[in-house]
Amino acid sequence: MIKVSVMYPNGTDVKFDTEYYKKSHLPMVSKACGNALKGLELDLGIASRIPGKPAPYIAIAHLMFDNITTFQAAFGPHAETFAADLDNYSNVKGELQISELITF
Repeated sequence: MIKVSVMYPNGTDVKFDTEYYKKSHLPMVSKACGNALKGLELDLGIASRIPGKPAPYIAIAHLMFDNITTFQAAFGPHAETFAADLDNYSNVKGELQISELITF
């Protein structure tokens, strides 16, 4: 299993419409990826390790797939559509990381 994390950096001038992201963007991604998407989680940053400092990421979406090939086949054809939706919810691009998911 792999986890695809899309991490949106936090900062002074960062705008992020959480409601739009939850109610429009993520459902669009989920529908487009179909059954290949095995799980979806959203982390909303509330703090950092230093008291009083903001979280380094305003939001992180985690998408689970069986493997990279499945992810690429499901996500790839829609990547431009997903990217074009960015202006509707944020002024910062997400950083994407693909990780092997190991659970204990």
